[in-house]
Amino acid sequence: MKMMTNLFSSFDPATNILNLSLNWMSTLMGIILIPMMYWFIPSRLSIIWINILLTLHKEFKMLLGSYSNKGSTLIFISLFSLILFNNFMGLFPYIYTSSSHMSMTLSLALPLWMSFMLFGWINNTQHMFAHLVPQGTPPILMPFMVLIESISNMIRPGTLAVRLAANMIAGHLLLTLLGNTGPMMNSFLISLLIIIQMLLLMLEFAVSIIQSYVFAILSTLYSSEVI
Repeated sequence: MKMMTNLFSSFDPATNILNLSLNWMSTLMGIILIPMMYWFIPSRLSIIWINILLTLHKEFKMLLGSYSNKGSTLIFISLFSLILFNNFMGLFPYIYTSSSHMSMTLSLALPLWMSFMLFGWINNTQHMFAHLVPQGTPPILMPFMVLIESISNMIRPGTLAVRLAANMIAGHLLLTLLGNTGPMMNSFLISLLIIIQMLLLMLEFAVSIIQSYVFAILSTLYSSEVI
């Protein structure tokens, strides 16, 4: 009988840290493990985000044209989300802005451009050659147009990467330089500096959204040319 009592007593909530019965936490553990989207009514934030993604999907679908397959906009929406998340994280103090470095931006732009080029030249070679000479070009200018179009095509990943990195680093650099002048100012100028910093931070917030959108839109336009 004593052994049976000891056996069943192993189920008693005996864990006690700082007089808290932590064993009862297991009651809510399931809710913690299951993602919120499965058990909670969608919040306003998630509804806004879903609407943004649907709008982007419609816009990318329109840019890709009638040749786009199902799920073709997914990569560009994912790209937009990744860059947006990285740009926003960089607005917090003491957090490294990965999207302000060429190693990050070029590693996004170069594989995309390379895959578009390979797909275009392997599957639509005639179409790609036709793109090198714009319609209505005089015969005497055709060699120059081929050269110009080839160069503009080759520098596309570089321009994508530099645009994103330069825009992200410029605002952060300005915020840092202005912030470092604070200790040398009087109280009135510090108040003015804080207002300027807040306005610049709002501008950086807008730039974070715009640059991720521009990167995704240009990638979509480049992909639509090779179809």
